[in-house]
Amino acid sequence: DVQLQASGGGWVQPGGSLRLSCAASGFAFDDYAIAWFRRAPGKEREGVSCISNSVRSTYYADSVKCRFTISSDYAKNSVYLQMNSLKPEDTAVYFCAARWDKFGNGNSWYSPYRYDYSGQGTLVTVSS
Repeated sequence: DVQLQASGGGWVQPGGSLRLSCAASGFAFDDYAIAWFRRAPGKEREGVSCISNSVRSTYYADSVKCRFTISSDYAKNSVYLQMNSLKPEDTAVYFCAARWDKFGNGNSWYSPYRYDYSGQGTLVTVSS
């Protein structure tokens, strides 16, 4: 069975940092792209970042560029999202999703409809 387990959320003050983890199993990790999405209360799902494991490309939403960094650990089949300089508007449930991406097609990486699998999320709260 395919599993995507997100963890690492919590409460942090503005300007703080958190590191989210996505543990993946049940598919060929190296042939997939893994993305982080978030959903804030009353808002649509938003693509935050994506990493293509096959071609080692990364993608970011404009709202998180230069603050968030996505990375993969191929030995652990895990993807991480390092979030720095957090803002209250980053408050959301974050979840990871996966799609087959053997040839590294990054088009529309931010569209949740491109993804085959997703997991339960982890809540990130940024407030003072």
